[in-house]
Amino acid sequence: MKRVAIIGGGFSGLSAACYLGRAGYDVTVYEKNSVLGGRARVLERDGFKFDMGPTFYWMPDIFEKFFDDFGKKSSDFYELIRLDPGYEIYFGPNNSVSVSADVQKTIETFERIEPGSGAFLENFLKSAEFNYRVAIDKVVEKPGKSIFELIMPQTIARITQFKESISNHIRKNIKDDRLRQILEFPVLFLGAKPSRTPLFYCFMNYADMVLGTWHIKGGMYGLVEAMVKIAEGYGVKFITDAHVNSIITDGSKAVGISWSNTSDSKGERNSVSEMADFIISSADYHFAETLLEPKFRNYSEKYWSKRVFAPSAMLYYVGFDKKLEGISHHTLFFDADFIEHSETIYDTPRWPNKPLFYGSFPSVTDPTLAPKGKECAVFLIPVAAGLKDTPELRENYFLQILERIEQTTGIKVSDSVLFKESYSVSNFMEDYHAYKGNAYGLSNILTQTAFLKPKMQNRHLSNLLYAGQLTVPGPGVPPAIISGKIAAGIAGKKLKYG
Repeated sequence: MKRVAIIGGGFSGLSAACYLGRAGYDVTVYEKNSVLGGRARVLERDGFKFDMGPTFYWMPDIFEKFFDDFGKKSSDFYELIRLDPGYEIYFGPNNSVSVSADVQKTIETFERIEPGSGAFLENFLKSAEFNYRVAIDKVVEKPGKSIFELIMPQTIARITQFKESISNHIRKNIKDDRLRQILEFPVLFLGAKPSRTPLFYCFMNYADMVLGTWHIKGGMYGLVEAMVKIAEGYGVKFITDAHVNSIITDGSKAVGISWSNTSDSKGERNSVSEMADFIISSADYHFAETLLEPKFRNYSEKYWSKRVFAPSAMLYYVGFDKKLEGISHHTLFFDADFIEHSETIYDTPRWPNKPLFYGSFPSVTDPTLAPKGKECAVFLIPVAAGLKDTPELRENYFLQILERIEQTTGIKVSDSVLFKESYSVSNFMEDYHAYKGNAYGLSNILTQTAFLKPKMQNRHLSNLLYAGQLTVPGPGVPPAIISGKIAAGIAGKKLKYG
């Protein structure tokens, strides 16, 4: 039986393991951390449970398609709850707009705020649905080898949507800044400024407003556990606390990996070499290349330094000693300058003075995540990758978050904090080998989309592939799962036919 080694137990690695295990290969996943899931780890403290990474469950059809490939449904593993509202955005004191689970209500909300905008939104979402179907059914599972993957009647008919930005289109038709920001917000999941994101990516608005926002009862780690269970059913083996030190090569082949226990990795003590017929790295692409001799790498340091990266994040995991009445499960605080904040991420990287931020209060929906009568929260500030964070910065931003929640919502929170734990750029670098501490991979600007992303195939070693958020299809949980599927498909063909 041919042996496959997968570096990294995040969503792309787990996905690849499931598909290759089903195909009958001897698959082992090597994960640096003590638990699987990559960024989707869990923090538990004093009866509180926090998703450390992804908190938005969007594109439920992608997950169902994944499970269907194995004769399963998501309901075989976890309970899904559709959120209503999907999220709420505050623009100032007592000035918020909610995005309903009922798209017709959202259209009516737009129309009430700005006459004529409801009709625009309805047509915009029809176009977004068409783009979504093209992206998901025709494009997203392509391996990103050439521009010809994108050339088809559906994309040719919409070529102008690759020339115009989503921001330009929205701002030509919508005057109210709040409505503009609601429509521009979803592309932030693609890790790019709306002004540099092609209009074609409006399909994210369809995912948002029509397919809706969901929550896994018990937290996002339920998805990790489901994927692990599927993989184990096919005999996939998992080794945690396994820090990969190098990819072993012989001529034009990768023949194995050398790894050591994570706690010993700096000194590379107790190193173990294990052979493999094929290797897939779902770890950070840049890091994976450092496991190779320079002559075997796809890209130079200069190449990586010139890429436009999606944001990193300043995160806080907070336990409150009371229920926060009136707060929505997903709440965004856009009571600051949207454009100014984006400039601090993409144009002149620096810490923002008054950042936009996001709050997840999952125990509002799911009481199992906090002790009775208490609330758990995750706060996230998008920041530029590569910044140096300090304890002082972390404390100052946290105090600002508490103050602005009180100002905008009228809910007193500062006197109810039981504890907080923070996580930022340096942690992403340490825990995930993330290049410059990025949290979301590469920005999906036009020059870094599809076939213009870093290639999955190593150019020098025919049996080494890369998967994950720094290659196709891009950042996010559904794309990561698809990336693993694509890699597994390529690997399977090479193992079978050479």
